[in-house]
Amino acid sequence: MHLGKQLEKLTEGLGDPPHVEITTETHRKCGSRFLHSNYSPAVHSCLFTSSEMSVKSAINKEVFIPHDEKMLVAAQVKRRTKKKIPFLATGGQGDYMTFICISVTNKKPSCVSITKVKQFQGSSAFAKRSQWTIDQLRQVNGIDSNKDCPEFDLMFENAFDQWVACSAGEKCTFIQILHHTCQRYSSAQKPDFVNCQSKLLGGNSILHSAADSVTSAVQKASQALNERGERLGRAEERTADMMNSAEQFSVTAQKLAMKHKC
Repeated sequence: MHLGKQLEKLTEGLGDPPHVEITTETHRKCGSRFLHSNYSPAVHSCLFTSSEMSVKSAINKEVFIPHDEKMLVAAQVKRRTKKKIPFLATGGQGDYMTFICISVTNKKPSCVSITKVKQFQGSSAFAKRSQWTIDQLRQVNGIDSNKDCPEFDLMFENAFDQWVACSAGEKCTFIQILHHTCQRYSSAQKPDFVNCQSKLLGGNSILHSAADSVTSAVQKASQALNERGERLGRAEERTADMMNSAEQFSVTAQKLAMKHKC
């Protein structure tokens, strides 16, 4: 169903909420929720899912596609601890959003990179910052192996970052795809995944779930078409029976008319 139709259905009976335009700036200011809106949580989720998808699509188009790469996943994050800034560092560019992205080159042999991308306040452009190859990744720390949480750490040969994702679900998706990518593309020693839930390291469960969802949808559509075909078939049979009955009635009426004339 089209997004507009979904929203129209979800907002039936809610009255006229304030108009909120979905833009990158709105997403930056509001984070994972709207401010000053009377929309229900279901509508918020639908709207921001679309907004986040458009932002990540823009990152792929601006940052990776021009370099003949494709982005596999991106997680919006912020630091859990403040980074120490050198005394001479001045002239900061203000607030910004940070994304940790995983990308792979289209040309063989494939090269996988983990890239930090930023978007500064007041700018629609995305700036590539730090970048590492997947072979430079030494450890992924999921912080808590017993429950979903948004925090995670990435340790590279020459860097260590402590992050918190915008949601536990986004962090889980990122780590699962990162683990699968490491298993497939790492040519050197594979990184350690510590304090991660077993469901994230069990293969392609997210990809399998997506595939299962598509398969289920196809099966349902096929079943619906079969049922529709059966109904059409029964309707055609009834139509044929009615035509035969009408023809017999016509013949009988003609015979009766001829008999009365005689």
